[in-house]
Amino acid sequence: MKYEQLAKDILQNVGGKENVNSVVHCITRLRFKLKDEGKANTDALKNLEGVVTVMKSGGQYQVVIGNHVPDVYKAVVNAGGFQSQSPVDANDGGGKQKTSFIDIISSIFTPVLGVLAATGMIKGLVALFVALGWLKNTTGTYHILNAIGDSLFYFFPIFLGYTAIKKFGGSHFIGMAIGASLVYPTLTTLTTGEPITTLFSGSVFQSPVYITFLGIPVILMSYASSVIPIIVASYFAAKVEKFLKKVIPDVVKAFVVPFLTLLIVVPITFIVIGPIATWAGVLLGQATLWLYHLSPMIAGLFVGGLWQVFVIFGLHWGLVPIAINNLTVNGADPVLGTMFAASFAQIGAVLAVWLRTKDQKIKSLSLPAFISGFFGVTEPAIYGITLPLKRPFIISCIGGAAGGAILGFMESQIYMVGGLGIFGIPTYISPKGGLDAGFWGSIFAMIVGFIFGFILTWLFGMGKNNTANQGKKIGESKPTGETQSNPSQGYELLFSPFNGEVKALSSIQDAVFASGALGLGVAIEPAEGKLYSPVSGTVSALFPTNHAIGITSDHGAEILVHIGMDTVQLEGKFFTAHVTQDARVEKGQLLIEFDIQGIQSAGYIVTTPVIVTNKQHYHPPMITEQRQIKAGDRLFELKKR
Repeated sequence: MKYEQLAKDILQNVGGKENVNSVVHCITRLRFKLKDEGKANTDALKNLEGVVTVMKSGGQYQVVIGNHVPDVYKAVVNAGGFQSQSPVDANDGGGKQKTSFIDIISSIFTPVLGVLAATGMIKGLVALFVALGWLKNTTGTYHILNAIGDSLFYFFPIFLGYTAIKKFGGSHFIGMAIGASLVYPTLTTLTTGEPITTLFSGSVFQSPVYITFLGIPVILMSYASSVIPIIVASYFAAKVEKFLKKVIPDVVKAFVVPFLTLLIVVPITFIVIGPIATWAGVLLGQATLWLYHLSPMIAGLFVGGLWQVFVIFGLHWGLVPIAINNLTVNGADPVLGTMFAASFAQIGAVLAVWLRTKDQKIKSLSLPAFISGFFGVTEPAIYGITLPLKRPFIISCIGGAAGGAILGFMESQIYMVGGLGIFGIPTYISPKGGLDAGFWGSIFAMIVGFIFGFILTWLFGMGKNNTANQGKKIGESKPTGETQSNPSQGYELLFSPFNGEVKALSSIQDAVFASGALGLGVAIEPAEGKLYSPVSGTVSALFPTNHAIGITSDHGAEILVHIGMDTVQLEGKFFTAHVTQDARVEKGQLLIEFDIQGIQSAGYIVTTPVIVTNKQHYHPPMITEQRQIKAGDRLFELKKR
């Protein structure tokens, strides 16, 4: 077998087959779940011929192979003595992999973060205008703007009811109905007068009881802006609904299942789930503050310094619900409050690279990365500039740590979820203290992080190897006016497979794609869920989940189009293929249809890399200047070496 030795080497360096809980593959990489990642020899794996790189993300140990990963996967299955070529899982008997905590949290919160940030920005600006005396809190303008700012966060359980139950496999509107029940306004008026009784008297959980349900005491709590109760209730509801669908006859299932689900879940939520989850949230908030107050400076140093590393591996999702819980319970959060300087340290480093480098490709990528980073979107800066150059990324982490230490020392906290980057400033305005020391500490930390990143990168960050293999900048070359490939002159044209927006490949939120390790090309944000063939050729790879396709053009270019990031985990949901493996395709032929809204609602992005994987045969591609592009428009030109 061609890849037999590579498979044996891979298994040996992941700690042996006995260290493998599961192994599956997507269109470019082997995805291992290991019993002990400490037994894996990552450096040795990276140096194996046939391995592009190694990534650790979302609880998976990913060995990046490239287009021939199905063949390597078969060899790994054979070498490991696994029973089949389906996922092998020692924990749940094979088949579907268990979902990690990080994946659950990101899937629940990602769909609402944009609107949550937008409403937070409005609330922050209102607070800023009041603090500066530009707006009085007695005017109608203030109340309307404040209503917009408070709307989503106050009714957060309804929104999380939708995203949480969707993640757990239940009906969306059942989740929303449970969330709406939790914030039903009439219930808050029932907590006046003398209580019927008091539960847990004399303990920290002492709770007055004002109403009962079928004689059972109900502890009424404020669930506005809460996080944990609705997530737990949605999980329970999804299980109840799934059971009821099995036992209720199809003829009445459409209304009897939601009827019984709500009738069972909502009372149990008010009687059991809500109070316990709320108390758990209070304890979590107190524990977080206790750890923070052990040494605010060390906490800031840690979070600020490692924040960008957390983002790369998706670990920041573990802190987001803690921060939102702290805002609900305590009205403020120091956890996310200590990461503010990290993005400014990043753009300080990028600015120094832009001014120092003589490499036109890096210079052309740096300015857009700086601008997007100024507004808090640092992925282009990280993946396109600082991480490939290594030193600037390390320096930016040090700058983030310095700023985080200042934020900790000044005990700066955020008082709302708001915008990123420069738009994050108003979130540090205290509703009671206004522009207090914590607010000015955030400004000082932002400046220090930026200056730190800039000066250290200027002095020490530019080594000899200051290039990144990403191809030429979008807009660097003029369109040639050619509409056909000309193999006799050594070049080939690739056409857009989508209607959408062209982006730099470095903007992809996957370090392997962004670095160009898998191939050169561009990214496209599709505006329509249809993928057309960019060339005439043959389908060389079509993954069973239909989220990615490989095409070998008539002139030899090996093209990979990967719809979204980590969409393999959707297991084919939202994707429909109109071609088969080894099929002949023509330029402009419809290949795959996909549901953009469904993919995004499930917590995944649809930004799609379009790359040439046999990059060793070509010069960096000459990429179109067009930002908005239509399917069939010239995307980039390849010229053979």
